[in-house]
Amino acid sequence: MYCAALDRCGLTLTHLEADERYPDSTFVEDTAVIVTAHPLSQAPSSCAIITQPGAVTRAGEVAAMTKVLSQFFPGLHAIEPPGTVDGGDICEAENHFYIGISARTNWAGAQQLERLLALYGRTSTFIDIQGMKGILHLKSGVSYLGDMRMAVIDALSEHEDFQYYDLIRVDRDEEYAANCVRVNNRILIAAGYPRFEKSLQELGYETIALEMSEFQKMDGGLSCLSLRF
Repeated sequence: MYCAALDRCGLTLTHLEADERYPDSTFVEDTAVIVTAHPLSQAPSSCAIITQPGAVTRAGEVAAMTKVLSQFFPGLHAIEPPGTVDGGDICEAENHFYIGISARTNWAGAQQLERLLALYGRTSTFIDIQGMKGILHLKSGVSYLGDMRMAVIDALSEHEDFQYYDLIRVDRDEEYAANCVRVNNRILIAAGYPRFEKSLQELGYETIALEMSEFQKMDGGLSCLSLRF
């Protein structure tokens, strides 16, 4: 259903083979950060930054992703130990990147990523979510929807760095829905969160609701399942 939804939104898909050595490898977003060309930027067009996942058991996943992304990006960068970065901690909002400091992304990794992003004219802000209950990654609690608008959980809604945006607050009992993905003119959302879906539709968005309960058991969200560029 997820792949069909992306296809419906007009994307061309690259499917990766299953790798039973790495049961978390379905969450491909954690293995790389993609910088895409932006019409307002004068910086180099695009790049891929291979991460250093914070869970040691996931280290082998980046090798397969490096091979795939090298077909699309001639030059790859990489986060080096002792730095760690999970892609789920990186929220891109136009030319600015919010980097979550979490159990999976440490300060050393965040600082490396900040320097690499600066090479491409992108700015960064660190958001410390360590100790914040209920979210594994930054994007478990915030999603950029374009048009200077963000979906955000209560725990992050008062953060000073998000006050520049039009915030769509996600009710406490629907917090999982905050991890949503805008693809062209549609927004993919997790099924079963009617108030959040209604708030998006009232703003004029077309939503596609997808069953995510099995991925939720592993702290995975919609954005985790693909790298989009």
